[in-house]
Amino acid sequence: MLLQRIANKGIRLGTLFDRAAARHPASPVFLDHDLDIAPERGRRMTLTEVADLVDDFASRLWAARVRPGEYVVVHKTDGFDISLLACSVARIGAIPVLLSPKLDGETVAELIRRVNRPYLVTDQAKLDNDLPEKVFELSERVLLTSGSHPEATPLAEFSGVQRVSPVRMAPDHPTLITHTSGTTGIPKLAVHTGFTFQARYRPQATVVSVVRKREPVAIHVSFVHSRMFTAMPISVLQGHPLIILKDDDPETVGTLFSQCPPGLIEAHPNTFLRWEVLAEDPREPLANVKYFSSTFDAIHPRTVHRLLNASRRRMPLFAQAYGQSEVGPIAARTYTKKRGAEADGRCVGAPFPGMTDVRVVSRDGNPPTKESPGYIEVKSDGRIITYLGEHERWKKQVNDGWWRMGDLGYRTKWGCLHLLDREVDEIPGIDSTLEIEDKLFARLPELVEVIIIPGEDRRPVPVVSTRDDKPLDPVAWQAAVADLPAMADPVQWRLEDLPQTATTKIKRLELARLLAAGGKQA
Repeated sequence: MLLQRIANKGIRLGTLFDRAAARHPASPVFLDHDLDIAPERGRRMTLTEVADLVDDFASRLWAARVRPGEYVVVHKTDGFDISLLACSVARIGAIPVLLSPKLDGETVAELIRRVNRPYLVTDQAKLDNDLPEKVFELSERVLLTSGSHPEATPLAEFSGVQRVSPVRMAPDHPTLITHTSGTTGIPKLAVHTGFTFQARYRPQATVVSVVRKREPVAIHVSFVHSRMFTAMPISVLQGHPLIILKDDDPETVGTLFSQCPPGLIEAHPNTFLRWEVLAEDPREPLANVKYFSSTFDAIHPRTVHRLLNASRRRMPLFAQAYGQSEVGPIAARTYTKKRGAEADGRCVGAPFPGMTDVRVVSRDGNPPTKESPGYIEVKSDGRIITYLGEHERWKKQVNDGWWRMGDLGYRTKWGCLHLLDREVDEIPGIDSTLEIEDKLFARLPELVEVIIIPGEDRRPVPVVSTRDDKPLDPVAWQAAVADLPAMADPVQWRLEDLPQTATTKIKRLELARLLAAGGKQA
């Protein structure tokens, strides 16, 4: 789209922190954890120190014989150094491939095979406990961020090597590879270029640029997720103090936010759901938040309502962006305190003018409606250029420049896009499982998760989790579902037993399979 293309020279991840430090050298970065690659750096650094760290490890990777255009898989124990290593890899013109620490070893091995003999950056813990022996055969060389292994080389061995200059790659060259959520099987490897990443950066950077004050920005996003590499640049290039969270435990987060109050928070929807309890925390850790921001997955109005009401700022806003890892943010809307817990959560907003576009394609020849939704298709220059090793699969989702999102919905006469369900999650007789879930969240405060999936007879089955795993009140449940479509009795599971993606999204198809196989309940 036009405004994504003007003067688009690429995201330049390798020099991101150099450019940020040149503008705001003393701007702080706070962490809730030590970095495996540099524990001596502590939990507070300046942008200048972060830039030096990225440069240091880029030089170590070069000394380990990584060269421009080569692939480097990063799969290690969770931490912000995953994102920093991606910047280091990009700095020497190589292509980082980020694999979530939550992926099982066999899946990681399959994805490494798909990349075709990359360098593998991992750690002793992953090699000892998770990864199969065959990763050594599948990799050109295995490098360690911590620990030791007889078949691997610690990056610590290259400490103090001569620094190397950044390698500038063309904007259309691959700059980062992330993976999809894997909710329907083995994740796909999404290939981003410098151009496509800069294009998807612009819509939200434009929005955040209206934030006049240098608000501290707290980010709890998967370190391998594409959203990290737009949220992070927006924050550091605009000079906002950065708070990076690995842990989403409400007690830990409440303590950190009480000591270092953020003015803007970016997190996944399920993280915000878990943080609802912070609204009742007597320390008021959310009191200073002016802006909440969530991208890609559906968020429930109850969560938005509770968090906004925990802020003591004048007119706080909750911004929700609809998008996908393959295309970036596509549409957005905002909530204010005036919208209640039962506000329409299915409206995900309108496209960014001049940057993204949306259409809904009929499935039956009639205009798409709530009762007969169509296929959501989008346009954005932020779209990935292929799935690595699966280009034919990528081509099936492209139709004359339009990208099939895999979602069902419709647009109102005012142009608002309504998201009803994923195509694979549609249940006959139910207009929208997501809408029903929104209503149940609003009516049953004790719920921390509810997922409606098809049973063996295709009848809707609600799978629920409650705060502190307390038994669900059957009377309250019956009152809550009285005006909803007929469903089977609820099945209660512990939240930690529900299958999740790297972004804590529930894997609905896998949950349905587990339930059909008689999986565990609370």
